[in-house]
Amino acid sequence: MNLKMIMALVSDEITSEVIEAARNAGATGATVITGVRGEGLTPEKTFMGLDLTAQRDVVLFLVADTMARDILETISAAGKFDDEPGSGIAFQFEIEDAVGMKTQAPTIMHEIEEQI
Repeated sequence: MNLKMIMALVSDEITSEVIEAARNAGATGATVITGVRGEGLTPEKTFMGLDLTAQRDVVLFLVADTMARDILETISAAGKFDDEPGSGIAFQFEIEDAVGMKTQAPTIMHEIEEQI
C-alpha cells in the first residue's frame, strides 16, 4: 500500500476543525503534538520578554497516496491557510514503509476502491 504523511502546523484554536475536515475527506485518524512554537517571516511581538504568539499544534495524518492531495486541499480550506496569514501550513511526503496499521488497512483499502 502506498502511503503519504500529511503534516499540518496549525493554531491550537483550529486543530479540531482541521482534523474533522481531514476525516470527512477520508483520513482514518490523526496524531496531535501539542504546544509547539514557530515563527513566520516577521518575528512575533513580545511583552516584557514574554512571547505573545499563539499555541500551535502539529497534526499528523497517515493516508493512502491516492487520497493525499484531496485531504491536503481540504485541510488548507478548513484552516484558511491561503486566506489568513499565520493560520497554518500543511505539506505531504511519501512514506517508504509502515507497520502497526493492520486494524486500519481494511478501511483504507475500502476507501481507495471507492475512488477507483
